Amino acid sequence: MRPPVELSVRCADPGRSSVTVRTHRVSGRLDVRLWAVSAALGGLALVTGALALGLGDYPLGPDRVLAALGGAGSGFERTVVVEWRLPVAVAAAAFGALLGLGGAVFQSLTRNPLGSPDVIGFDAGAYTAVVVTVLVVGSSGYWATAAAALAGGLATAAVVYVLAHRGGVSGFRLVVVGIGVSAVLGSVNGYLVTRADVEDAMTVGFWGAGSLARLTWTSVLPSLALAACVALACAALTPSLRQLELGDDLAAALGTRVGLARLGLLVVGVASTALVTAAAGPIGFVALAAPQVARRLTRSAGVSPLSAAAAGAALLACAHLASLGVAQVFRPVPVGLVTVCLGGVYMVWLLAREARRRGGALW
Repeated sequence: MRPPVELSVRCADPGRSSVTVRTHRVSGRLDVRLWAVSAALGGLALVTGALALGLGDYPLGPDRVLAALGGAGSGFERTVVVEWRLPVAVAAAAFGALLGLGGAVFQSLTRNPLGSPDVIGFDAGAYTAVVVTVLVVGSSGYWATAAAALAGGLATAAVVYVLAHRGGVSGFRLVVVGIGVSAVLGSVNGYLVTRADVEDAMTVGFWGAGSLARLTWTSVLPSLALAACVALACAALTPSLRQLELGDDLAAALGTRVGLARLGLLVVGVASTALVTAAAGPIGFVALAAPQVARRLTRSAGVSPLSAAAAGAALLACAHLASLGVAQVFRPVPVGLVTVCLGGVYMVWLLAREARRRGGALW
């Protein structure tokens, strides 16, 4: 009699192993290294977030943090940990995962390690839409800024795609056009800020640096609910993403509706970064670095959304902890400045590497 479930371990090469699960109706293969690396990165994000709960103007030891989380500490300490610091720590991990997810989607679609939403300009479009909503329209509620960020990101994606289309879309052409569009949007943002009131300009400027400091459960909880929807949509579209990596013709031959799948993935990728922009402002370079960090750790040929999300969560959680550490010595620093400082060095290295690989031609 055939068992209902069969497990077998296969090793395609000495450095990788997979677990194959078979039932009477379905079968699948689990990459052991991918899941192990993703779990380790998720654990790093969890530990880093826990350490961040004790740092701030009112430092707390691990025992007092645990007591506050368990409801045994003083009322003030519970307020500091649960109401002020915990939503920020949760947002750092969740937003990092969203950025890693968006980066994985776009880098797979463009087949280019520079195909990140913040590099292509989609983040700039979302930021511009929010700036217009706050400074021109005068609406600063979460749902208004979230809708504006999503609309701005999608509109920028459409513009970049049309401008980069020349008998097809080249990955590097898309990147270069996106950088140009991002520069134009940056000038628009600068003009709007200089024309605004001083108080509004300072608010938008601080928010534009990418800060988690002002997040509360009121803004984090809706973001988590929407993030869950984006993650489920990405999981449903991941098989189509894997087939699109083989090329449009082969994907269509395998039964994938290429246009519809690409549109769905585009919406998912833009939505993942727009949610972060709406809640915390543009946080750069996490979406660029997380998929490549995950790919090198998992030693995989392509970019996995799962491992990229775990790497993004770990990177932003570590950046948040670093910003708190800097604040202990100097003054508070928005987490977006930390990621830009580290990501800028990474982008220069990546550009040089791609130029060498292409024989000096980036176009």
